[in-house]
This record gives sequence, structure tokens and C-alpha cells, in this order.
Amino acid sequence: MTRKGPLESVPSGLNLLLARADDRQPVLPAGLPEESARAAPRPEKLPGRAEVPTLEKPDANPNDLSAQRWGVVAPEGEEGEALLRAIAPLMEHRERQQGAPVRVYRVPADMDAKRSVAWRRDVYQDEAVPQEDRPRYLLLLGDLHPLSMELQQVMALGALVGRLHMATSSGAPDLAGYRAYAEKVLASEGRADPDEAAEVLLYCADDGTPATAQGRRLLVDPCAQQVETRWKRRHPALRLREWSEERVGLEELLQAGGAARSGVMLSVSHGLGKPRRGWRSLEQQRSQQGALRLASGELLSAEELRTTPFLPEGMWFCLACFGAATPPRSAFHAWLTLLAREGGQKDHAQEVLESLPKEGERPFLAALPQAALANPRGPLAIIGHSDLAWTYGFTTVGAASRGRASRIAGALEVLANGSRAGVALDALMRAYREVNDGLMTEYQERQDALLEGRPDPVDPVEHAARWMERNDLRGYVLLGDPAARLCLRNGGG
Repeated sequence: MTRKGPLESVPSGLNLLLARADDRQPVLPAGLPEESARAAPRPEKLPGRAEVPTLEKPDANPNDLSAQRWGVVAPEGEEGEALLRAIAPLMEHRERQQGAPVRVYRVPADMDAKRSVAWRRDVYQDEAVPQEDRPRYLLLLGDLHPLSMELQQVMALGALVGRLHMATSSGAPDLAGYRAYAEKVLASEGRADPDEAAEVLLYCADDGTPATAQGRRLLVDPCAQQVETRWKRRHPALRLREWSEERVGLEELLQAGGAARSGVMLSVSHGLGKPRRGWRSLEQQRSQQGALRLASGELLSAEELRTTPFLPEGMWFCLACFGAATPPRSAFHAWLTLLAREGGQKDHAQEVLESLPKEGERPFLAALPQAALANPRGPLAIIGHSDLAWTYGFTTVGAASRGRASRIAGALEVLANGSRAGVALDALMRAYREVNDGLMTEYQERQDALLEGRPDPVDPVEHAARWMERNDLRGYVLLGDPAARLCLRNGGG
């Protein structure tokens, strides 16, 4: 297979992985100019030093549950108690593994960022609890209303956090789905025939847009190269399946995913957003938003993954707008609002704004990962995006024609090595923390220069790109048990 060089024919700009649900066409087919982000407002800073990670048990093996511990965060009230009962076998299993009781936290609904930071400080980091009893692995139970996205993002700054939620068509918790997931994890970890090595599947929905062109040239192809040149030296039995610029159909993708053994999959595609005339109902939105538009024009949606085998006992990194969830408020909302009012891309910005959640709308997890995780022959964990997904998560600041695939490839390699899913997400969150720290430093440098009457020391183009990069990385979340791992013979320590 011949690949183009990493800098050949790769478009630049602000490129978005979002398609309309009715005609399945990209919302920003040509992207936005890089300078569009120069007027972006400063991100809201969390209280105190909440974004500085705490070094919990830094000398312990991150995969060792007896050292790191595993706990559960459930909503207050009867719903939370029902969810705890549904996953009781998984809790008992983790308790046996770590040789200590599972700590269960119950939290109130709709905690904003400020209250989430306070909860982490006063409850999770309570000095009365010995550090060795404080779980670093945390499984959150429930949708984004009973357990807020802000809580998940705050906790992921230091802990290894995943979320589990399945809903029925009426929106009520699907307790059978929770039980099926718990049984799947137990069956995988109790399997007597671990696999020799993982199978890596790399898919990009090449549809001619700059977003997927960047995904192919700057992420998928470099990942494939790393698999062949580095990963296989450590795991000679590792297998690679890459679809190279083929218009792969739904049937072929499902067949390959269903046959994968200990599969680690990366998919890059447009995720579905609002139709031109709006959603017919809340039920339609919740069933379709975040579904994946394939290169063939077909959709990979929750309906296909409810019962069809796909990445059984595997791991999936799904890169698409709203692929994991729709948040209560997008990190890009204020910037796009300003751009729609004053910028040179008013019409394009307004169209993207139409796909964002409105004030007062309830956030929700996407139906696609819910179905995949509830499927007994589906994956154990999914890393996906909980907001608009741009290409800045894997491109360099100020030069979107150059890639930084190592961020996502690093998370995939952690999974392929047999480490737990939470460790893989934390590898990506380290990149977020680094970029966020650099961005906030630049704001301080600008403020100091203004007060002292000096010229602005910050390059405005690079600063704008760093803002995009920070908010893009911030949107990644883990769905499923953060302690889940592939069943490999010599994986993870």
C-alpha cells in the first residue's frame, strides 16, 4: 500500500467532523480559516488550582487495582440504588481483585463545574480517608442529568474515570443493559484463553472533505506506520487492518469489526448533528445524534450495534462530533456566537451553532456507544467526543497541515499493550493539561504586557490555534469501566 507523504495534499484550516442528519452532508465542507479563532473568548477557569492534577500514588503501577483501587459514583436516590444493584456482580468482582471494599459515592444531580470542584476537594479528597483507600479508578453511573459532564471532566483531571449508561426508548435507565455490560466484563476477564496480541483496525470515512483528509493523512496513516514499525517489535503477533482510501460500506465494516479478536479500533468520520429543519422529536435526536457517516454514505447507528457483533471484548476510539455525548453547553458556543455576529464567516458559524445544545436542553449520552456497550458481543470501553470534534486534537498549533498523531496513537498503544482503559484516556488528558497550561500562561503574558505597556508577546495565530486545540482535547471522555482491559496473554502488568 502506497501512502502519500505526511505533508502532501493535506488541507489546513479549522475542520469539523459534523454532518447534517437529513442529507448527511458535512456542515462545514471546506472548514473555516484559521484566523477565525483569533477572537475566541478566554475559557472559564476552574476554581482554585483544580486543573493542576494531583499525583495520587505516583510510585504505584497504574494497572494494579490493589494499589490504585476502584470505586463507583452513583446518583442520589432510588435511581442510583437501582443502578448499583444492576452492576453488583462487577462491584463484587472488583472488590475481590483489589482485596478491599469498593467505595461508593452518591452525588446530587446537575453539579456545575464549581460544585464539582468542591465535591472533589471536600468528599473525594477528604483528608479523613487514607490515601491508599481512595479509589483512582472511578465508574460513574447514569446519564448527564443525574451525573453532570462537568463532574466527569473535573474528576478526569486526576482520577481514571469512565461512565456507564444505557437508556430505554422512553429514556428510563435500561437496567438489563447495565447487567449485560457487567456480565460481559466478567466473562472477558474470566476467559481461560487470552489472546496472544491485539488486532488493530484503522478506519477513516474518506469523503473528500478537508476534515477526513486530515484524519487520513495526519492520524490514520501515521498510526498504521507506528503499528508496523514500533508496536509489532513488542508484539510480533499483533495484526493490523487499515482501510486505505476505500469507500467501505456498512456490511464490510461490521464484518471486520465482528471478527476482530481483542480488537482496538480507531474510526474517524463525521458525526450526525441537527437536520436543516430541526429534529422531529427529542426521541429522534437522542437516537441519531452522534451516529457515524461512513465513506459509502451509509450510517453506523445504534440500531446496527444493538445485537450485531462488533469489537467483541475490544476497545474503540471513535472520533466524530457528538460521538460520545451532547453536552449541556459547547465549549465553542461563545466563540461561534461572536463569529456569527461579527466575523467574516457568519453564515457558516450560524449553521454550526444550530447544531449545538440550546439553553435549558438536557444533555445526553449518544445512543451509538450505549448500544455497543450493552451488546454482549460489543466493546468493553469507548473513547469518544462529547462536543464538536475538530481536527486540532491531532494537529500542531499554528500549522494544521502538520500532524500530532502520537497523542491518539499513544492512547491506542496503551490499550493494545493490555493496559486498562482509564490509563489510555489519561494519556490523552496529559496532552490536554499541557496545552491548557500553555494557553493560560499566554493569557497571563498578554495581561502583564498590557499593564506594563509592552507589545503583545503572544503570536495571535498560534494562540488561536492553541485555544482550538485545548477545547478539542477537553471534549474526549471514556464510556465504560475505566478498569476494563483487553484479554491478552502478557498485557498491562
